[in-house]
Amino acid sequence: MAKRRDNLIPGTLGALILKAVDQGPLHGYAISRWIRQMSGDVLRVEEGVLYPALHKLEAEGCLSAEWGVNDTGRRAKFYSLTPFGEKRLREDTERWVRAAGAVYEVLDVKEG
Repeated sequence: MAKRRDNLIPGTLGALILKAVDQGPLHGYAISRWIRQMSGDVLRVEEGVLYPALHKLEAEGCLSAEWGVNDTGRRAKFYSLTPFGEKRLREDTERWVRAAGAVYEVLDVKEG
């Protein structure tokens, strides 16, 4: 049976991007691939959504960017987490854990 691919819940993309670059500097395609892999191929982030989100996070001071060369030898913009981005990631993670717990309670989901 093929895995179902879901759209992102509004407000999650920024947190997922911040978590991806928390591992170290990544270019856009690598961020998208990381999210897809970490979600078990359920979440896919299309370029038309990813790059505006990256630019927004950079403008907000959560990410810094530097041009470099990717693993195929092409020029790419690599994004890194700033100290403000680290703080935002912690806050977003805490908010999502609380929200997910509340949704589990409302839906009466039994863990395990």
